[in-house]
Amino acid sequence: MNVRVFASEMEAAAACAAYVAAAVREKPALVLGLPIGRTPLNVYREMVVQHRRGELDFSRVTTFNLDEFLGLPPDDPGSFRAYMERHLFQHVNLARERIHFLDGSADRAERECARYDAQLAGAGGLDVLLLGIGPNGQVGCNEPGESLQAVSHRARLSRESRLAMASLFGDDVSKVPLAALTLGMGAILQARRVILLAFGVNKAAAVTAMVRGPLSTHCPASFLQLHGNVEVWVDFEAGRGLDGSR
Repeated sequence: MNVRVFASEMEAAAACAAYVAAAVREKPALVLGLPIGRTPLNVYREMVVQHRRGELDFSRVTTFNLDEFLGLPPDDPGSFRAYMERHLFQHVNLARERIHFLDGSADRAERECARYDAQLAGAGGLDVLLLGIGPNGQVGCNEPGESLQAVSHRARLSRESRLAMASLFGDDVSKVPLAALTLGMGAILQARRVILLAFGVNKAAAVTAMVRGPLSTHCPASFLQLHGNVEVWVDFEAGRGLDGSR
């Protein structure tokens, strides 16, 4: 893992958007993996700014999002798809047919997950994957537990994760769905390049466990230690446990 500590979240977000823009210039038909949550918000804002400046062309880019709430249709205001529409998709020239998402309202979750894995494999896998990390070491909706799943699957969300997502539902955690569909660890670890972003003191323990700790299913992000091309970009607060990284 290549750890980089930034002076601020905004500095890291601008660097991440510039990294993606450079990757798209290098490979215009880039396959890009995208997260939701508070962490990537400024990255998406910076991407929109770069697009408007003519520095980031999404016309041939293909996207796959990491996850979606189980039971919510794409047009539900609380869905991850609606989040992406608000913060990125509506503001750039990404072709609609190149946007890929798990359908949380599908009748059969297992069949939907298998469809998504096949679609990603057909696209050749992820060239660049942007990730956040939960305070519990979660990546995507791969929660800590006794085991992890390699393939896309239905995941029960921890209360900690649901609290983090409550802003999508007016800060009412009782309205946050109990489960989600998510890419498995296999697709995450097979991405050719990964950038993991973490900001704030509440992420410090998870970042330290991911980078310095042993591989453990109780910190899913720790398995990124097995990946050969991972950038971990944090602010001072999130990186406070990584003394050797500065």
